[in-house]
Amino acid sequence: VAKDAIETYVKENRKIDTPSDCPDYMHEELGVFVTLNKHNNLRGCIGYPEPVYPLIDAVIDSAISAAMRDPRFPSVDESELDSLEYEITVLTKPQIIEVEKPIDYLDNIIIGEDGLIVERGFYRGLLLPQVAPEHNMDKEEFLSHTCMKAGLRPDAWLDENTKVYKFQGQIFK
Repeated sequence: VAKDAIETYVKENRKIDTPSDCPDYMHEELGVFVTLNKHNNLRGCIGYPEPVYPLIDAVIDSAISAAMRDPRFPSVDESELDSLEYEITVLTKPQIIEVEKPIDYLDNIIIGEDGLIVERGFYRGLLLPQVAPEHNMDKEEFLSHTCMKAGLRPDAWLDENTKVYKFQGQIFK
């Protein structure tokens, strides 16, 4: 579906219709991210951390956005379509990590299982569960990189005004 959504949008400048033969679970509201890679390098990644849309609609929208609206990259063009690799990560609902002291976040994160969201005021950053093992990050580095993704200092997770959430993801390639 993600591939079809991107190819149709790039070639015809239109969004595909929701497929009529979707399994029931695709109509459940779930968070999802679509990651595009090209020759093993990130080419785009956009999604919905919260379960606000039916999964099928969220996949279609996220796929098009990853290809066309990721501010880190130019829009995908037709010549790239055959080179794209697709990864869909379906997310559990983010849960706030309750701690007495911020240093205790380290005891509540499992590398390779948990993704993170760091939030302070209007700043918010997310890293998917697969990011830490792919980049050989330990828990402190994972927290720090999530803070930087939010536009915060790397040590912002140690500030008591910073909220940290975790979630899990199931990856489909």
